[in-house]
Amino acid sequence: MDYFQNLLSQPAAIFTMAMLFFSLFAISSLFLSRRDIHNAGARKAPPEAGGAWPLIGHLRLLGGPQPLHVTLGNMADKYGPIFTVRIGDRKNLIVSNGELAKECFTVNDKTFSGRPKMVALEVLGYDYAMFAFKSFGPSWRNLRKMAILDVLSNHKIYMNMHVLLSEVKTAMRESYNKSNNESVTITEMDKWFGEISLNVVFRLVVGKRFTGHSEENERIRKVLRDFSDLIASFVVSDSIPWLRWLDLDGGEKIMRKTAKELDELIQTWLDEHRRSRNHGAERDFMDNLISNINQGMDGQDVNILIKATSLV
Repeated sequence: MDYFQNLLSQPAAIFTMAMLFFSLFAISSLFLSRRDIHNAGARKAPPEAGGAWPLIGHLRLLGGPQPLHVTLGNMADKYGPIFTVRIGDRKNLIVSNGELAKECFTVNDKTFSGRPKMVALEVLGYDYAMFAFKSFGPSWRNLRKMAILDVLSNHKIYMNMHVLLSEVKTAMRESYNKSNNESVTITEMDKWFGEISLNVVFRLVVGKRFTGHSEENERIRKVLRDFSDLIASFVVSDSIPWLRWLDLDGGEKIMRKTAKELDELIQTWLDEHRRSRNHGAERDFMDNLISNINQGMDGQDVNILIKATSLV
């Protein structure tokens, strides 16, 4: 006891003991604060829906007899306005509240501006070269800007109104002539409007229209229909990537066949545009892309970017 009293009576010893207690206090505070942060992060993590199975996750629940929106609605009632589900080995965030959705796409829009990695988007979308499926970045901004300024802006729509009027008049004239030559005429309006839309889009993008139902035109229509169906399709490897090499459902094989046919078709139009650029032909969207995209973006080839953006 006398030893400790003598030790504490020395200034150097007092300073050393004070530093020791301060260090212990600082280390304890740091440990506790990190634990609190970790616990706070754990509390903020959205809950995961129950019922997941190994490997397939919640696929059995999402593919049940009920419509998907009903299944997700029931989950939201049980787990709250924000929760996660696993599709294969991938975790997906489900938001069913307007305020949370608004925050996702306003305050945190850059965080949610990525795009999912899917086989269809890779194979049919020129390895994610289409700006509709690209993640946020300079390349996405530039391609989107070109599309809006050259096709989708109010000014461009007004300037190209003559194309729409011309196609509507042509379709009406063809229907009228057909009714005069036949006693009974049946017009499928779905198909009628589809032909008008197809010709308007093709005239604006590649400067040509479809006339009649030749074998070549029917082939183009089929390829485009297949593309529209497949680009939104889901294959097994989207959920379980390590099974991709097996191609269990044969979906990727069909996608690659369609992508090859479509690429050959668009490459033909691109070659025609490059040959006719100096012949005074009316400029269309593909012409503008050829003029504006003079170097690759994100390591992708110029021709691929032009074909992918025209296809969008």
